[in-house]
Amino acid sequence: MEIKLFDNISRSLNLELPDCDRMDDYLDFIIPLVRPWGEDLYETEFYLDTRWLEIRDNDSFHESVLHIFRDKNEYLISTDGNISKGTWKFLKESNTLILDRGNSELYDLAFMNKDFFILTKHGDQQRKGKKKYFVLGREGVVGGLEWRDIMELLFNRYRQNSQYIITVSVVAVIAVIILVFSLL
Repeated sequence: MEIKLFDNISRSLNLELPDCDRMDDYLDFIIPLVRPWGEDLYETEFYLDTRWLEIRDNDSFHESVLHIFRDKNEYLISTDGNISKGTWKFLKESNTLILDRGNSELYDLAFMNKDFFILTKHGDQQRKGKKKYFVLGREGVVGGLEWRDIMELLFNRYRQNSQYIITVSVVAVIAVIILVFSLL
């Protein structure tokens, strides 16, 4: 029990991102850490009418693919300026989206905030040799960055929040120590 507690404490104090070769591996590490600071799909103000740039770790992926979720379930996909339309639907109670771009696909929310919108397609996509995550970043934030830099940017959400928690915890411990010594 004590070893697990110390492992959890040391892991939370480690603010370094491990080196990975694939974006899915980075996200498997990062998402559990940042999830407490994420939003839910019912909070549409975080994703409606935002220009979401698709992010892939494929070296042959050079297109600029924007995804825009609009009111009335309109879904726009712009590939290098060429627009196709689809629809999106939010399934209440489950943090799940149905995206229809000619065929309907079911996606679960992995993480979302004002800068990142990360989904997982339902089913075991990795077993089929496909990507586990469908990663979108706000164009104004991630545009022009390489995927590894974007993973570092996402990990910074954890660093910023962890540093705040560590600072508050240290201040609380100091306050308790001062209180204990003042009562002696």
